[in-house]
Amino acid sequence: MTIRQGDRGSVTAEFAVVLPAVVLVLALGAGVLGACGRQVRMQDAAADAARLVARGEPEAHALALVTAAVARAQAGVTRRGDLVCVEVSADAGVPLPVPMLQASSCALAGGL
Repeated sequence: MTIRQGDRGSVTAEFAVVLPAVVLVLALGAGVLGACGRQVRMQDAAADAARLVARGEPEAHALALVTAAVARAQAGVTRRGDLVCVEVSADAGVPLPVPMLQASSCALAGGL
């Protein structure tokens, strides 16, 4: 068995080049999953808040529910005829230049 001295350490060098790319892909994947989870929480909070306001709860109570569910979120209530709509926006929560996340939901006023 002969060992060639010219190839010694090549696997270590290739690993050192590939490792940062793998870490970057994993970090981006985790960031995207976090942003998706934040979007789902925003949508659920907007739906809950719209139902609360539609059945007569104070708007401040419903908007407090939204900010408790999603940190640093801005929410507003609008009325469109018989509908009560809640619109929520927040940053994606990842340190990348991505657009703001937005969610909205409407409920029939006076409905249960």
